[in-house]
Amino acid sequence: MVNDYTLYSIKVKLKGLLEYNSQKEIICGFLMIELILLGLIVGTLSGFFGIGGGTILVPLLLLLGYETKIAIGISVVQMVFSSIYGSYLNNKKGTLDVAMVAAIGVGGFIGAFFSGIITSNLSSRALEIIFLSFAIFALLRLFFQPREHQDQREVNRVVLFVIGFFVGTISMAIGVGGSIIIVPILVGFLHVPLKKAISAGLFFVVFSSASGFISQAMQGHVDFESGVIIGVASLFGVYLGIHLKDRVDVHLQRRLIVIFYVIVVTYLTQRIFS
Repeated sequence: MVNDYTLYSIKVKLKGLLEYNSQKEIICGFLMIELILLGLIVGTLSGFFGIGGGTILVPLLLLLGYETKIAIGISVVQMVFSSIYGSYLNNKKGTLDVAMVAAIGVGGFIGAFFSGIITSNLSSRALEIIFLSFAIFALLRLFFQPREHQDQREVNRVVLFVIGFFVGTISMAIGVGGSIIIVPILVGFLHVPLKKAISAGLFFVVFSSASGFISQAMQGHVDFESGVIIGVASLFGVYLGIHLKDRVDVHLQRRLIVIFYVIVVTYLTQRIFS
């Protein structure tokens, strides 16, 4: 026969369990809102600047408490969504030269397939140092923009393939699309017009992120739920970013992204070396 004390203990435990589940639901709700906001912000900047979004998303996920390798995996998932949709919109606007970037893209696809292995074999600290190097490069690129040229160069497709291979391998290993390197190469060395190069940079991310996603997932680095939430939310941001690209003052655009990268570099430097 169950005594009063046993019944009371059961009631207390049930009450505690209900309160715990309620608190857990509230926390999950707040986390989902944060992930949706991240997707909107990253998607907007992705479409606006022609980037995959990893240089923005990974540091923000680290701030939310995600482990470095999981943050990289989530970033790759988001890039699949934003790059495909963004490239579709750029193609509709006539700013995407598919033939030109195909060789680089195929190289990026093959190279990115090895990214998961690299991520698995490097420590979180090493990955953060490489990521910091990319962020510093992105910041310097904003101060030293490559000069645009009138005539576009014809380059051997094997050279383009090799460039894509190495950029895809390294960039996907740290959760960035690689466009921050591809765009300066296209503009500075191949003399591609800047807006055309930005569209090509985002299209390159289609190849590298698709392969990188497969590689990172095989190594167990992908949080699918968080990645899909951010990825779907980023589609709305990409649409907004691409439409804002030709309407916002270039100087304001550059100031805002410089401020952001300074914050990213400062945060990562403090995180790694403190």
